[in-house]
Order: sequence, then structure tokens, then C-alpha cells
Amino acid sequence: MNSCSLKTPLGPIRIEETDGKITGVAFGSARSNGSSPVLSEAKKQLSEYFSGHRKEFSLPLEAQGTEFQKKVWKALQKIPFGRITTYGDLAKKVGAPKGARAVGSAMGKNPLPILVPCHRVLAQGGKIGGFSGGIALKEKLLSIEGRT
Repeated sequence: MNSCSLKTPLGPIRIEETDGKITGVAFGSARSNGSSPVLSEAKKQLSEYFSGHRKEFSLPLEAQGTEFQKKVWKALQKIPFGRITTYGDLAKKVGAPKGARAVGSAMGKNPLPILVPCHRVLAQGGKIGGFSGGIALKEKLLSIEGRT
């Protein structure tokens, strides 16, 4: 595994790569142990996102999780930049109409925040809900995407 760090408006983040695929994004960590073409591209694309010049990512991603978690993470990637949905609506999209809590749990284990945009999911009634990086970071990400 290789990793690199990137300074962002959210603070430092660490990007992890294994075998040419991005496998993790971690908030608040500047630890780094290498570089690779895919890490360089990830830094470039994330920098473009934070500067308002990128709305979609085109990186090879590989997240480890259960089949249900992977289904949720795949559905998250279909939520367009600047759009939001609810845990309940996302649960319906993954075939678990009464599984809003299960969806929330899967999102809490998302190893690729920002790239797999769990910040675009809100609780019923528009409440922010949880986020692995904390609610303040979720609010900042939504603000970057033009949501308040």
C-alpha cells in the first residue's frame, strides 16, 4: 500500500492506493509513505474538486466491504454533484425499502469519503445526519457543492 497526503479546505487528508486502485481516504491524517501515478491523479482530481473545477471523479476505486455495503457505495456514486438524497430513498434504490439504518451503517464504513459521496445523503426532513469526518466536514462538503 502507498499513501500520500493532500492539504484541503477540510484539513489534511490521506489517500491510500494498492495495486493501482484508490482504497482509502482518511480525514485529519497527513501521514504519507510513497507515490504512484494513481495517487498523483487522485491528488489532482481532489484539488480540482475543492477549487470548484471538478464535479465527477474518474479514478480506479476498490473498497473492501460486504456485498450490501458495496451496493450502497455504488448507489452513492450515482448521486450527482450538488444533489442530495435521503437514507430512506437510498435504501429503496438498493432494494431494502425499510433499511435506512442499514444504509446509514454501510455509509459509516465507507472507506472512500468524498470520492464515494456519502456527504450527499441526509436524514428525512433535511437533517444533516452523521458523517465519518464529522458533521462540520459534511456541511463544508455540501457547501462546496452549492448546498447549504
